[in-house]
Amino acid sequence: MAGESETSVSTESEAKRLVGTNDPYGGVIVHINEPMDPATFLSLITSSIAHWKLQGKKGVWIKLPLDRVNLVEAAVKEGFWYHHAEPDYLMLVYWIPQTPHTLPANATHRVGIGAFVINPDREVLVVQEKSGLLRGTGVWKFPTGVVDEGEDICAAAVREVKEETGIDSEFVEILAFRQSHKSFFEKSDLFFVCMMQPLSFDIQKHDQEIEAAQWMAFEEYAAQPFVQKNELLNYINDICKAKIDGHYSGFSPVPTMSFSDQKMSYLYLNGKATERDSRG
Repeated sequence: MAGESETSVSTESEAKRLVGTNDPYGGVIVHINEPMDPATFLSLITSSIAHWKLQGKKGVWIKLPLDRVNLVEAAVKEGFWYHHAEPDYLMLVYWIPQTPHTLPANATHRVGIGAFVINPDREVLVVQEKSGLLRGTGVWKFPTGVVDEGEDICAAAVREVKEETGIDSEFVEILAFRQSHKSFFEKSDLFFVCMMQPLSFDIQKHDQEIEAAQWMAFEEYAAQPFVQKNELLNYINDICKAKIDGHYSGFSPVPTMSFSDQKMSYLYLNGKATERDSRG
């Protein structure tokens, strides 16, 4: 649905059809803003689909706000299915051609970060959480969290460190990332290990989420039995140690302009001296 043009939707009372906007992929996007009863809505859907079929349209997207939830059953009976939901709306989809649909799936991944914050004394910032799988185990871990919608990975890492520990930090680079599946509500998960440089050192932990927080010698953190027995954490420790010792280079953010929507985004790349950098 990238590049769609969104406008308010009304009904064409004379033609008895829904009015939508064309998407770039031969489909139609309909925003239901006006109140109507389910029977009227079903009649409009039926006539609209017949009309769009003659036009050669393919996918139909209907966006229903929360106050139009009474129309969901009528759409489902006509053949629509759920695509995704947000706090204030439900998106329903329909495929007109008698072929397997090619509509894009709902978002498949959740994105998280783990912050490797190392100070000049070779101490790493670690926390014990009040909830989650490690609650009450005494295990010390990196600050972690989920990237918010519309938030860059580098910004999320800075935010999570600040929220959990009160430490101001600067993003340095992505050291590694892991992909896993069937994680949160059957979604896949991308987890980025981010190296951070502390800009402050006085810890002020988040009392609701964090049981304890401290600076700990990296070797002491890595020697924890839980860490030693976990293959993933051992790989991460090896990478972090190699970075501390100057034997590893991760991926640093470079601001770039997208060709599709001319919005600024970040390209994470390895190496500080690319050909473009040297020309600048």
